[in-house]
Amino acid sequence: MKEKFLVIVESPTKAKTISKILGKDFKVVSTMGHVIDLPQKKLGVDVEKDFEPEYTVLTGRSKVLTELKKEAKGKEKVYLATDPDREGEAIGWHLKDRILKKSKVLRVVFHEITPAAVEAAFKHPREFDGNMVEAQVGRRVLDRLVGYFLSPLLWKKIARGLSAGRVQSVALRLITDREREIQKFVPQEYWEVEAELAKKGKEGSFKAKLQKISGKEAEIINKTDAENIADEIRKEEFKVAQIKKQEKNRYPDAPFITSTMQQEAFNKLRYNAHKTMLLAQQLYEGIDIGEENPVGLITYMRTDSPRVAPEAIAEVRSLIKKKYGAPYLPEKPNVYKVKKLAQEAHEAIRPSLISHSPESLEKFLTPEQFKLYELIYRRFISSQMTPARYLATSVDITAGKYLFSATGSNMIFDGFSVVYNKNDDDKEKNNIPELSVDEILELLKLLPSQHFTKPPARFSDSSLIKALEEEGIGRPSTYAPIIYTLLVRDYVRRIKGYLQPSELGFKVCDMLVEFFPKVMDIKFTALMEEELDDVEEGRLSRLKVLKDFYAPFKESLDYAQANIKKEVVTTDQICDKCGKPMIIKWGRRGKFLSCSDFPTCKNSKSITTGVKCPNEGCGGELIERRSKRGFFYGCSNFPKCTFTSRTLPETTKDNG
Repeated sequence: MKEKFLVIVESPTKAKTISKILGKDFKVVSTMGHVIDLPQKKLGVDVEKDFEPEYTVLTGRSKVLTELKKEAKGKEKVYLATDPDREGEAIGWHLKDRILKKSKVLRVVFHEITPAAVEAAFKHPREFDGNMVEAQVGRRVLDRLVGYFLSPLLWKKIARGLSAGRVQSVALRLITDREREIQKFVPQEYWEVEAELAKKGKEGSFKAKLQKISGKEAEIINKTDAENIADEIRKEEFKVAQIKKQEKNRYPDAPFITSTMQQEAFNKLRYNAHKTMLLAQQLYEGIDIGEENPVGLITYMRTDSPRVAPEAIAEVRSLIKKKYGAPYLPEKPNVYKVKKLAQEAHEAIRPSLISHSPESLEKFLTPEQFKLYELIYRRFISSQMTPARYLATSVDITAGKYLFSATGSNMIFDGFSVVYNKNDDDKEKNNIPELSVDEILELLKLLPSQHFTKPPARFSDSSLIKALEEEGIGRPSTYAPIIYTLLVRDYVRRIKGYLQPSELGFKVCDMLVEFFPKVMDIKFTALMEEELDDVEEGRLSRLKVLKDFYAPFKESLDYAQANIKKEVVTTDQICDKCGKPMIIKWGRRGKFLSCSDFPTCKNSKSITTGVKCPNEGCGGELIERRSKRGFFYGCSNFPKCTFTSRTLPETTKDNG
């Protein structure tokens, strides 16, 4: 029997999961990603006619469209069940506009791929949201204008094949600005004095730190001063001056949104943003968990709203009461603040069914899927639990004119932390015993210690996403692609988990800041994001946003095209073919030496790192290379020697 209805989604996995839910009357097919977009080899935007986009079928995707038309023929209804965000709305709209004009087409949206959610969505289909489509088209056109016009300027000044992006270039600026702060930073020496103390005649000890000298903040800048102060302190009697005790609550965090999931997956699991989103996509689209049909295990993973559906809250509250008891269940559900521009229709990232505990699913998941699912599951449960309670104790202790302070805390009630520990729970405990004012303490040790002020830390995936979110740059779907693109283009390198701009990244950023200060301005980029959100809410027209952006952009573009010059970096090396100086150039595979008399003399050679290839008997040196997967080091004797490495082998550096 032929199916009555056609359902179109983006992913084959999603299609498989939904097909099992909907049954035999529905044919579910996948587009295998984007089918219609702006053309790849030209601007595709008519700037003279209100920035009208020229959408076209992507190269190699015509067959997909033909198949979709064929499948739609004779169907009573066609449902477009693409993802529940702007991009999904736009993908569905383009399909309807291009191939399904005469069909009865409806939009279906669900935030979790479970039988209940999918069936409910198909009972309540809707029309397409024109404002969402307008916002996505506006973003796509903005990004195309920037990329199409800026990339050739990078080719002219630095090297062919480079590219720029509206949001990613601002992210690159954040990374390069941070690196320059680190480079300029001058460490300052300082010393601290810590006392290890105990109640007289009792076992156990606690630590107190010197805070004030004669009522002023203790500032010790060198070893001599620290030792002199320590000698004076040892002569003094340590007396308890003041004790403060206060019961404090530590509240659970909200369930994950995209940015916090990516941050916590990096902090706890060391997963980069790209890996986290790949795993989350798999959990969302459906996993075969044995006897049941494949089921989506989490809600949609691109969201900026911590909102939770009432039925999910009821489900988790029931589990908390049953498993942990009434003291762990708040009187009312915990409600979390929604950001100003969050998409309220979305939910937080949570388990689609709370009955699917991580332990019950472990045998069906890869180790990496399991770890991320467990993180999402525990975070969600903890978000609806009571706070942990602590007794915080602070003690002031005098030693003559010197004032020491000790702080510590003891847990009274574990609350949500029985399920989900925050990072700051792992700090070393300072167990302060019961003390009384004027009590004399025994000094066990006095420990002066040298320290140096530290530069700001390089961005990790986690901290960069946090910075982008705080600045209002990018949206949930863009964080991971931004970082991935910067790495693939070798503008940034991930060194021991942290993002460091390459020489190429500095050059690209500096050129863009010099000629396009508005495009590279963080506040301006954030304003554009807000305006696109306003388009989605129907408060602003797409045309106004594009006009406001293009006027100053065109002015900068005209100036850059007239004034930008090719950067020439000379070296002290001489061409061994014509005797002219060699210069540094950038190519698809990275930096290399080229004859300055090019194209008359086409001599070129690699720039070695001065690090010997570790392969025994090779004798070559390592050369920095680029590929589609990022930078690496390869042997200068390739193809005879095929050694490659993502990092330089430290032990083989030529120090001569």
